[in-house]
Amino acid sequence: MTVQPRYSIDEIAERGTALYEMTIRPLVEAGNTGRFLAIDVESGEYAVADQRYDACKVLLDKKSDAQIWTIRIGHVAAARFGFCDTREKQ
Repeated sequence: MTVQPRYSIDEIAERGTALYEMTIRPLVEAGNTGRFLAIDVESGEYAVADQRYDACKVLLDKKSDAQIWTIRIGHVAAARFGFCDTREKQ
C-alpha cells in the first residue's frame, strides 16, 4: 500500500520540526544520538529505532496512512550525501 501525502513536503517538514522542537526532543535526545525518529505529523505519535525503516514501520503499523517526517537524533539531517558531517554543532 502506498501512502498518499495530504501535505506538501514543506508542510510535513514544518509540522515535524515544530513537534520535535516543542515536544519530543527533550524526551528522546538523551541516549539516542544517531538513532532515527519518525513522527506522524497529524497525531504527534513518534517512534525511535536504529533504522529509519523500523521507526516508520512502527507508526505505519498503528495507522496505515500516517504522514511521517523523520530525523536522525542529534543531526541536522536524516541522511547525507558524500563525506559531510550532519551532526549538530554543540
